[in-house]
Amino acid sequence: MTDTNEENLLNTSASENTPEKSPEKFPEKFKDPKTGELQIDLLLKSYAELEKKQSASPQVPKMPEDYPIKCDHGMFEPDMDINRRLHEKGFNPDQAQAVYDLAAERMLPMLKEVVAEFRAEREIEKLVNHFGGAENWSELSRQLLSFGQKNLPADVLDNLSSSFEGVLALYRMMKSGAEPKLAGRKSTAVQGNPGEAELSSMMRNPKYWRERDPSFVAKVTQGFENLYGK
Repeated sequence: MTDTNEENLLNTSASENTPEKSPEKFPEKFKDPKTGELQIDLLLKSYAELEKKQSASPQVPKMPEDYPIKCDHGMFEPDMDINRRLHEKGFNPDQAQAVYDLAAERMLPMLKEVVAEFRAEREIEKLVNHFGGAENWSELSRQLLSFGQKNLPADVLDNLSSSFEGVLALYRMMKSGAEPKLAGRKSTAVQGNPGEAELSSMMRNPKYWRERDPSFVAKVTQGFENLYGK
């Protein structure tokens, strides 16, 4: 009698611990639609796929120094303190790069605006000195604006008026007495010279707007003169 009771208890325990007898603990997709029993082969296949997916995902590097952060915009470089904090939070390389990219997305416009304002003040000071004082520059700037609005596309006028060299190019155009050559030439290169699209791209280069590389700035300015000058 005792042996029989023990055997029944053992059978009951085994039954309770057998996955096939406890399908209610698993999602319906792993159950046989007819019998309701757990399908082990589907469960194992799902587990294998999950393990494969996890192994393919970028892993958290061993050290904060191992984050392959890219800052191609050139405005700032990877910061080790930030990297350490990202590492402590368990960020993988893709997540860490996303943090830097978001920072650049938010900060770059503000930094460019600050740089542009600072540069504009210096450029105006140079123009005032070049043209013989504030009074002369005030009158001349009005003439240049009128000339540019009449003869040049708005974006080209903005580009030229954003730098000392560009204003001088605009001044030379106005003094030449010739109408700028607009027809059919705004967006394409002419005789080996860069077109407007390429010049606009060059002006977005840090060499132009931040570093003010003399040769690079001169190339952009000359490009506009060749495209729209006499």
